[in-house]
Amino acid sequence: MACKRPINFAPGPAKLPLEVIEKAQSELLNCRNTGVSIMEMSHRSADFAKIIKEAEQSLRELMNIPDNYKVLFVQGGGSAQFSAIPLNLAQGKTADYIVTGTFSVKAAKEAAKYCKVNMVLPKADKYTGIADPLTWKLTPNAAYVYYCDNETIQGIEFNFIPESNGVPLVCDMSSNILTRPFDVTKFGVVFGGTQKNAGCPGVTLVIIREDLLGNVNPICPLIFDYKQISDNNSLLNTISTFSVYITGLVLDWIKSKGGVTGIQKIADERAKMIYDIIDSSNGFYFSAIDKNVRSRINICFRIGEQEPSEELEKAFLDEAVKRNMINLKGHRSVGGIRVSLYNAMSVKETNVLAKLMSDFFGSHKKREIGRAHV
Repeated sequence: MACKRPINFAPGPAKLPLEVIEKAQSELLNCRNTGVSIMEMSHRSADFAKIIKEAEQSLRELMNIPDNYKVLFVQGGGSAQFSAIPLNLAQGKTADYIVTGTFSVKAAKEAAKYCKVNMVLPKADKYTGIADPLTWKLTPNAAYVYYCDNETIQGIEFNFIPESNGVPLVCDMSSNILTRPFDVTKFGVVFGGTQKNAGCPGVTLVIIREDLLGNVNPICPLIFDYKQISDNNSLLNTISTFSVYITGLVLDWIKSKGGVTGIQKIADERAKMIYDIIDSSNGFYFSAIDKNVRSRINICFRIGEQEPSEELEKAFLDEAVKRNMINLKGHRSVGGIRVSLYNAMSVKETNVLAKLMSDFFGSHKKREIGRAHV
């Protein structure tokens, strides 16, 4: 008997569209009638050249990427870009980092190995929002301004594109790329791993304006040199052919959903469904994140009348498993619950979680009130 697939709220690697998995399954032994599996296919073959070219074209179409931007398929995840960005762009100048959570902290720390880093915002013990841009301390003529569009651990998402005053803007969109339209021309570099919204682990997308290529730090490893990667059509070394293939399938699936605009409507509907329950729970479910920057993609919250109750959170997670939902536990550094709503998560599946939240609130709110009067 086939196993019933659970509703997987994993923060990454994340749920893939079932249609994509089934398509990959059907072609696993014989990819596109080549007689070989995609996992056996040479990355320098004409067959794979077509696969990667089609994936790039689909991405350009979905994101409206201009011709003066290069699309690179690289390895090492978003974390490798924490090094590659300063090695390719710093040019001996100061780099500005807008730090709003765990991953921008890591990026700034790594960049400091290769260039002078200016922390645009004061250091924080906890990250709960994004400071007013009027308070930011930007460096005139900086090499670049860096930020993370969506912090997956804290659940903080920018609701605007920062103004960099002509300095190249660099953005880590690993967890919300392809979830809403944006103007690529406002950026010097956009990057993101594919394992959340655009495929499986193994590939990172780098979208870079052409004029930023070729000024690499002499100590930069060849494998991180954007110009070398671009000149070799992302085939400087043996790429993860399977991951590129899956990304191509996911991009085709996004097209079938109405493109990025269609995906955005779904994302907004899912997020509203969960936040409406949180906001109407009179503090039973609560979040420390400022409402105007709460993530649509990674919804983080605690349970327990403004004071986290690990007992209640464990009971919630146990009940979720009983209802065939998995991977809702918050990151170990912040605790609580984390609901990751990436592109493959349907509104119908999100509604199953919403039903659990409503039921759990109804059955445990009374107990909490009772305890308060004991």
